[in-house]
Amino acid sequence: MRSFMQIKIYRGKFIAYAVFVVFIGLTLGALTCAVLLDQWVGNSRNEAAGAFSRVENGLQYDSDRIEAFMQRVYSNSGLVSDIRSFLGNNAEGYLTSRLQSSHYNRPLVSFPDDMKAFLSNGGKGDITQVSLHTEQEGNVVSFDNNGNTSFQFRLPSTDATFSESIQKGFVYHKKLSDPNQISRQLGEFRFLVSSDKIFKTVQNDHLSEAAAVSASGDVYLIAGSGKKTEDLVRRAVADGGTHGYLSTGLVDRAYYATYKSTEFDYEFVSIVDVAPLIRQKANVLLIVFLIVLAAMICVLLLIVYNLREDANFLRRIIVSIGRAKTADFTPVNPPRYRRNEYGMIARELDDMIHQLDKHIRTNYLLKLKQQETEMKALQHQINPHFLYNTLEVIRSSALVNSADYTSDAIATLGALYRDIVKNENIIPLDSELDLLQKYLKIMEFKYPDRFYHQFNVEQALLSLPTVKFWLQPLAENFFIHGFNPESEFNLLIVNGWEEADRFVLEIVDNGNSISDARLAEIRNKLSRGEDAAADSIGLRNVYTRLHFFYGSGFSMSIDNNEEAGVKISVFLSKEATYDVQAADRR
Repeated sequence: MRSFMQIKIYRGKFIAYAVFVVFIGLTLGALTCAVLLDQWVGNSRNEAAGAFSRVENGLQYDSDRIEAFMQRVYSNSGLVSDIRSFLGNNAEGYLTSRLQSSHYNRPLVSFPDDMKAFLSNGGKGDITQVSLHTEQEGNVVSFDNNGNTSFQFRLPSTDATFSESIQKGFVYHKKLSDPNQISRQLGEFRFLVSSDKIFKTVQNDHLSEAAAVSASGDVYLIAGSGKKTEDLVRRAVADGGTHGYLSTGLVDRAYYATYKSTEFDYEFVSIVDVAPLIRQKANVLLIVFLIVLAAMICVLLLIVYNLREDANFLRRIIVSIGRAKTADFTPVNPPRYRRNEYGMIARELDDMIHQLDKHIRTNYLLKLKQQETEMKALQHQINPHFLYNTLEVIRSSALVNSADYTSDAIATLGALYRDIVKNENIIPLDSELDLLQKYLKIMEFKYPDRFYHQFNVEQALLSLPTVKFWLQPLAENFFIHGFNPESEFNLLIVNGWEEADRFVLEIVDNGNSISDARLAEIRNKLSRGEDAAADSIGLRNVYTRLHFFYGSGFSMSIDNNEEAGVKISVFLSKEATYDVQAADRR
């Protein structure tokens, strides 16, 4: 980092980039947190809406059951008669009236029992109190949590038992008319739905703070913490909106949502304190912060990397200008002109291009000429060497064989030498194999019935361009070092095949093996490019010529066979064989 901070243009860039990245990171982080907070508040609002919907459904269910009960009363004369006995009497009067109105041939109907079974689920439902009123007083049937029934008679209508508040519950008023004369009203039913039971169904919901508020301002807490929740609920109702935010401190806020009942005169209010919600979701916000922080650090590191690379490039180019003029290194394309340090670099590079072009062209041509000269020297070196050996073979053959053999040998030698002295230095591998075939035929003259050869080369290799007369020295090594004149079966095999990314040629014989020490010495000299001794000049010549021609795409290995003889493997990469062209290598 120090490398580019010392340069004015990069120091200014880094400061600007850092400020921009931090600003964007903080903005994205804040927006992400705001979106998450809005989603959490929205989830709380949805939970509150679901809770209010269940309360309303419960109230509607009780209303439907009360309507059904009233229809049941009007359709059952026995119930109407028992209700008349219950209305306006005390306990003794109710029992006496029931007995007087009873018939021996009819079952005795009990209005409280029927109401308990049908309307209040055996006394354990939401309806905890039913009262039957005249204008001045009323009689009460109550159901406790265990399903037990209790009665109160002749209570004044102003009694606290009949007071209506949201703390106690919701009261359904139903007129009781005479079935025989609808216009005549007998009294009034008041059904009390307990707030404790109706709101108990939503107390286990994930409500932070919730309450029901009556039209008179009474508050029934469903969830929350006493006085604080009541104050927030009253503020929310007083605000008059369906949802919004209330200030609860210097920076703290509370979100509220209100739902007005369609059946009863009350509002359901849900409060979500933002500060506890944030603390509850602190892990999620921490993850968001770490992600944003990691993103900012990664972007800043990328900026530092790019600026550092540019600064290193600037220093390297300025220092290298002087060396470039002497062609000490390969040039690169100059950048665009700029009104800073790059402007100086561009002007210097303009002057440098001409010098580099001249030096590179000169050096390249010299290297090509040098390589061509070395190739020709190697070719001239091996041709006389081969010719002398071949003449010696013919001489020996003439001594031990008839003139016909000598004639054939000389004819074969003539054909072979004509191919050798032709001007083509680059020939297809098929032609190179033909040269080797002629040489091996001459060797058959020398060792009749003791030498055999075989070619197994795939068709794909025959058209490959190669240098001329490199297979013969490898075969000649076999006759010099590995051939056994006493053996009746001396064999030389040439194999060639194609692999996925290269071509392989093998020259395998069954003659004498090479000692481990000597094999290691040969491998070492070939790998280091050292001059070969007189007894291995052919092998070194072949290696050098093939390396000149194929470059790094060529490799050679020398190994002993497991049973007998030596195997020389030549590997040519497909990329190298595609790149070389005969016209370029002549």
